[in-house]
Amino acid sequence: MPQQEKKVGFVTMGQVSGEAKPIKDIGVGMLGYAFMGKAHSNAYQRMPFFFYPPPARPRLVAICGRNRRAVEEAARRYGYEKAVTDWKQVISDPEVQLVDNGLPNNLHMDPCIEAAENGKNILCEKPLAMNHTEAKRMYEAAEKARVKNMTAFNYRFIPAIQLARNLILRGEIGKPLQFRGAYLQEWIMDPKFPLVWRLRKDIAGAGVLGDLGAHVLDLARFLVGEISQVCGLTKTFISDRPLPDDPSKTGSVDVDDAFISMLRFSNGAIGSVEASRFCAGRKNFQRIEVHGSEGTINFNLERLNELEIYKTSDPADERGFKTILVTESVHPYYDRWWPHGHTIGWEHATVHEVYHFIKCIVDDESVAPLGATFYDGMKNNQIMDAIIRSSERGTWERTE
Repeated sequence: MPQQEKKVGFVTMGQVSGEAKPIKDIGVGMLGYAFMGKAHSNAYQRMPFFFYPPPARPRLVAICGRNRRAVEEAARRYGYEKAVTDWKQVISDPEVQLVDNGLPNNLHMDPCIEAAENGKNILCEKPLAMNHTEAKRMYEAAEKARVKNMTAFNYRFIPAIQLARNLILRGEIGKPLQFRGAYLQEWIMDPKFPLVWRLRKDIAGAGVLGDLGAHVLDLARFLVGEISQVCGLTKTFISDRPLPDDPSKTGSVDVDDAFISMLRFSNGAIGSVEASRFCAGRKNFQRIEVHGSEGTINFNLERLNELEIYKTSDPADERGFKTILVTESVHPYYDRWWPHGHTIGWEHATVHEVYHFIKCIVDDESVAPLGATFYDGMKNNQIMDAIIRSSERGTWERTE
């Protein structure tokens, strides 16, 4: 009969590789309780259940938000021990070893730098910062403190995306020649939609470029390589919107509603990226294509368990796009989930992300290349800054 599990304090002892081993705790401090706070908290709860035995069991120590009543409710809902309204309390808490920053973009730099100076490992939402200057300071602070750091580009952790990367690295489509990426939504098309923080440059830094475009640009680097030059165009379709607290008054939208950019890669490939929040009918549409000298790979976020591949090496009478259902145990992370053919969803990428980061902390492994470090976040901000400059000047801009 299998050995029965026993509990020692808050640590579960179980049968692991023939012997009982303790599972460590890692204290998590969450900054922000809205969309990303919810998504990341879910991941911390789910990860040790499916990735068992986990490298460490997340202990949800504290969550921070500006609204006392709302953050206390979030703590009860998500399972945090403490609710606070000052992010400094989370970072100074000796029980917190991992700070997860899901605050608005203008509150990424200061908390992350202070966390690094306090020896905390840091997972920060994208975009890493308001601009390249801020992102560089964050990267340098994390490197100086020698703490593990990751920018939360969760789409890297979709099994089909990692399979696509593996196929490209193996040369299955030959030399990458062209990248095409689009991320389209519709949620702010109504002129009566309020001037939320994502539409304010002083809080968001950029509009859809930083919100959705950052993801596509990261996947371009992840799949194809470094981007050396960009030529961009940005557009704001609605310039004034009702204020959230007083709809009778309006404020100016000073960020982009849509953008398009051409890319030049250091390896000679070219590409195009676009993102918009004004695409009627598109809820959360993302499509990635990589065209190589010997084939093409397609990915559609709305069918995230599938990957399409076309190979010129196939017999002439059999050529055509083949759809791979990325749900076999040989595919990335799938041995931890369900029997083959049983699909996963959007939130599971964040579970993989959290697992990867915590494993890197516990085993002292490199977050890169699968995970996006603060260096990757800094490069992402650098590229976005260049796209904004290009749109203003009407010129090709270097990203360095």
